[in-house]
Amino acid sequence: MDSTLQRRASLHPENAKKFNHGKGYVIGHPWTHIVLIINDMLIPLRPIPYYSKSYCLAQALPYQTAHELVVDYLSNLHLEDSIGSYDPRDVIVLADSGYDDKKIEKAIANTHWNFIMSVAKTRSVKSEALSLTTPKSRAWCHIATFFRNHRRLKWTTIRVMTNGVKRKRMACRIRHTTGYLRYVGKVPLVCSEPKKRPEGRRKYFACNDASATARQIVVGYRLRWTVELFHKDMKQHLGFEDVATSGFDAVMSHVHWVYCADILL
Repeated sequence: MDSTLQRRASLHPENAKKFNHGKGYVIGHPWTHIVLIINDMLIPLRPIPYYSKSYCLAQALPYQTAHELVVDYLSNLHLEDSIGSYDPRDVIVLADSGYDDKKIEKAIANTHWNFIMSVAKTRSVKSEALSLTTPKSRAWCHIATFFRNHRRLKWTTIRVMTNGVKRKRMACRIRHTTGYLRYVGKVPLVCSEPKKRPEGRRKYFACNDASATARQIVVGYRLRWTVELFHKDMKQHLGFEDVATSGFDAVMSHVHWVYCADILL
């Protein structure tokens, strides 16, 4: 699960909004893409459009945030229609820190699926040991502060495969423990960084499967890069952004045709 921004191509398109897209502000239409990865096969599911407040007011639609749209989507997603009968315990939802939200995580858990989530460094967690001896108001802290304070958690080096054209092994350092993710419950917590760490490359992960190892969490999360390659193919080869209509219905039709072309290819 990941989001991408479709830049506006006309001057006054419907449902466009100004977003901070990393390096400055961009005006366009945000989309949330959800794809199924089964072995080496990628199956794109129906994308989730975002509706701005002004567009909802003009179309008499109830306004929902991007996270609320994802919660509704996951709650009403029937995977058996796409892949047939399956065991819910075999489903793992991968998402970056942009979807680190208690409602999304609870929606995934309520369907009996598992998630591997990159959590924001300001997400509140607490130690399993401190939960019994420390008052609630003092037990919670940011996950970045949590791993910085728990020096007893030693670094372990693992090697994982990179996602580039040339398959190489990359050395990572990880620290892990079992703790509590606020509003979610008891989960494995992992801190990961490249062994030769550039600034800003440290990531924090949480998984609601208590039996998952730290290595499985890090390797599993790297599968999320497949959706980034899916975005690249749509934009460079299938014309995802090559739409110059003003009406948002036409933009939605264009995106759905792009999806159809990807499935046919």
